[in-house]
Amino acid sequence: MPRPVALAAAAVPPLLLAALGTTHPTMLTPESAPWWRDLHVIGLGLFPLLALGPWVVVRGRGRVLEAVVVLLGLVYACCYTALDVLAGIGAGQETVVVGPGPWVPALFGMADELAVPGVYAYLAATVIGGATGILAARGVAAQVAAVVGTLVVAAGAWSFLTSHIYPPMGVGTMVALAVGWTTLAAAVPPVLSSTPLPPPRHQQPAPT
Repeated sequence: MPRPVALAAAAVPPLLLAALGTTHPTMLTPESAPWWRDLHVIGLGLFPLLALGPWVVVRGRGRVLEAVVVLLGLVYACCYTALDVLAGIGAGQETVVVGPGPWVPALFGMADELAVPGVYAYLAATVIGGATGILAARGVAAQVAAVVGTLVVAAGAWSFLTSHIYPPMGVGTMVALAVGWTTLAAAVPPVLSSTPLPPPRHQQPAPT
């Protein structure tokens, strides 16, 4: 993967979520319900992409390590999509159609229960990604950048356990993830391709 693509994969999803989070209603009401619902429809395509952050750091640095991070990312993506669908789209749509009612806290409760394994899986992937970045960095400057990136991204992942993308805390959480993963992706050396080069073509001797 080219370095610019890796940096974009680390930075763009959380930055888009941060921008989306600035418009997130603080309360679900009949007035805010349409955007509450539509915002989480947009989030369906963005929240799972947060798993790209740890992956771009560990990619190519061991099959088992990469498989573990991919598996944790899958758990996060599945569980957080459930939160998005239930507490976001479902609760918003119910409030639009029939108004506030007991189904809203019921949906929120189920969504929170399903999301917990996901956000902890993301936190675990963050710890693995940060440690990998620190160990893979070469040179003092890169190692310092990797440590700083790990601290920033770990703080963001910890905050993500409770902040979602609600402003202002959730927006700051997404910015921290963007800064941390981008710093780590820039600090680690690129992975050289293991694909063997084709043998050189046989050259005929120059005529005399």
